[in-house]
Amino acid sequence: MNLNCKKLTQQVRGGLVALTCVALLSAAPVKAQQNPGSMHPANPQDMPTPGAPMTGNTVVTQSNDKMFIRNALQGGMAEVELGKLALQKSSNDDVKQFAQRMVDDHTKLSDLLKPIADQMQIKVPDSPSRKDKKAMTKLQALSGDAFDKAYMKDQVKDHEKDQKEFKQEASSATDPQLKQVATQGEQIITEHLQMAKQIAHKDNLVASK
Repeated sequence: MNLNCKKLTQQVRGGLVALTCVALLSAAPVKAQQNPGSMHPANPQDMPTPGAPMTGNTVVTQSNDKMFIRNALQGGMAEVELGKLALQKSSNDDVKQFAQRMVDDHTKLSDLLKPIADQMQIKVPDSPSRKDKKAMTKLQALSGDAFDKAYMKDQVKDHEKDQKEFKQEASSATDPQLKQVATQGEQIITEHLQMAKQIAHKDNLVASK
């Protein structure tokens, strides 16, 4: 092969190498676009929404709502049974009037809470708490003024506690129906508390606060 032929061959080979490099460089972006990389999601909807509430907080709130409903239903059941006991054992007209109010109002309040409990798949308690059962046993052994004093003292204490719990739930509940019932319940329990304190002061059953 003469000199001219060698030069021509080198030029052709060099051209093929250059063409090959150009082809590889131009194909690289296409391959990168086809590669389903994880740096950016394909669907913009998969991106987290800024400022969205945390799932953990929602779970905690729902757990608190369920606990409130169970406690309110169980406490309401105790108020009804204690009211019926007071109607049987008390000879004080004011105490008996208060006891009847407990039976009527807490029955209605429980009737408002039960559909919400069913909606949240909460099992409705079938008996008062151990603490309330203990209080009932103590009251059953009393009679006359001793019963009235013990009953009204417990009612003032219990309704102070219930008022705080219903007020808290009325402000924190996320379910609109539960918030409405808790707000209504707070108003009812506030009336009960005022009534209990007035009777206790009027009849000298417990020291007024």
